[in-house]
Amino acid sequence: MDKEITIIGSGMGGLASGIYARLNGYRATIFEQHALPGGQCASWKRKGYTLDGCIHHLMGCEPGSRLYTLWEELGVMPRELAATKECVSVASPEGRMFLDYYDTEALEQHLKDLSPRDASTIEQYARAIPRFARYDLMGEAMMGTRTGLLKMLPGLLGLAKWFRPNMEQFAGRFRDPFLRRAFPLLEYSIKDMPFFMHLAKHAYGYRGGIEWPVGASIGLARSMEKRFLELGGEVHYRSGVERVLTEGGKATGVILEDGSEHRSDIVISNADGRKTIIGMLGGRFINESIRKFCRPPLDDETPWAVHVFLGVARDLSDEPSALVQLLEEPVTIAGHMTDSLEMQMYGFDPTIAPQGKGVIKVELVSSYSKWKELYSDKKRYDWEKERVAEQVIDVLESTHFPGIRGQIEVVDVPTMMTWERFMGGSYGFMTGPAKKFSPMDMFFGKGYSTLPGLSNFYLVGTWATATGALFANARSGRRAIQAACESEGKSFVSR
Repeated sequence: MDKEITIIGSGMGGLASGIYARLNGYRATIFEQHALPGGQCASWKRKGYTLDGCIHHLMGCEPGSRLYTLWEELGVMPRELAATKECVSVASPEGRMFLDYYDTEALEQHLKDLSPRDASTIEQYARAIPRFARYDLMGEAMMGTRTGLLKMLPGLLGLAKWFRPNMEQFAGRFRDPFLRRAFPLLEYSIKDMPFFMHLAKHAYGYRGGIEWPVGASIGLARSMEKRFLELGGEVHYRSGVERVLTEGGKATGVILEDGSEHRSDIVISNADGRKTIIGMLGGRFINESIRKFCRPPLDDETPWAVHVFLGVARDLSDEPSALVQLLEEPVTIAGHMTDSLEMQMYGFDPTIAPQGKGVIKVELVSSYSKWKELYSDKKRYDWEKERVAEQVIDVLESTHFPGIRGQIEVVDVPTMMTWERFMGGSYGFMTGPAKKFSPMDMFFGKGYSTLPGLSNFYLVGTWATATGALFANARSGRRAIQAACESEGKSFVSR
């Protein structure tokens, strides 16, 4: 008889686990507390506008690449995609605009027009990108083999100088003050991001490997759900898990919040790591390292803590897809002092808003403890959300979007507490282990997929990858089933 796998949660890791489980002959059932699949891969409707809380740049859109193959296996590709012409743009308080074009010839000329005296640094930057584009670096690191990585090594050694600086250090090479200030913000405003990560990501955009799924995040999740169901899997929505059953150091099933018991041979959790380890498993399978990872995040302030969505009666089709607006003077919004606002604009996807209209999403840094305290008083909580939206609108009105206040038709402000309620997680959007973020963990880190003293159990998703990247979370589900197959001495099947 085929072995049974129980999967907690239908995020990227959970859905991927289910798909690969069915491909490898396991019976698989997903229990999801919410009414929709996707977890953090979420989008929703408000008065005809689609608001996307997840995707910035969808990696793996280039046919033939390793990550595209992953999406193919999961039923995500092929699909309708929309290309964007630039990665991220930055606007100065005076109205100068730095567009980080994927087309490196256009990028080089644009930057030289902005700052002719930086020609040498600009040429080095623009011409390094096609050199990185020779390699499927992220795909090989995530989905490839040691042999594939070794074959890339001689070429990568020739790029070694780009592995040393971070974004801010490279920015220091520009003489133009605007470029020095703008450049470190190109990777989600993470100034200490390794510069080679930016070059490698930009290289995928150069090759056509970064696009946007028309219809937003929920479409990806629905595609994976469809694949899983067509393979014979089962999904039960509004079915939260209360406890993971164990016997003799083995996971043996789950008990749902309604009290029903479901036995299985293997349990995979795509739920929040803290709630799984401390709550569902009672903290019994833990060592000092795992105990430390389960503590509150090291930083109370995190990016993407608050989103301000604006549905506007304004054509955004000529706007950049992502914009960092530099401010003349710092402002305090959501309790955080900032000198820039980071936002996305969806004029490239006509399905996001009614014709001639658009959506702007502004992403803010804020404190978890602030919103946790406010959440205990609904009136204060709602008032603070309204105040944050007003502050954001004031900034947009006075900078890149004059007149926008009179064009606003929808305002929605999800916070860290919204994410907790929606996903059943902890500490808002940034739900990973309490450790310093390392971009290298996304590719080469071992993650936290198993627990000491417990067999037939795997963690997948954000906790297992220590990152929110969709392809990394989906890959974690693949790896969990690979490990299950290996433990039984059977060959892993991916299609």
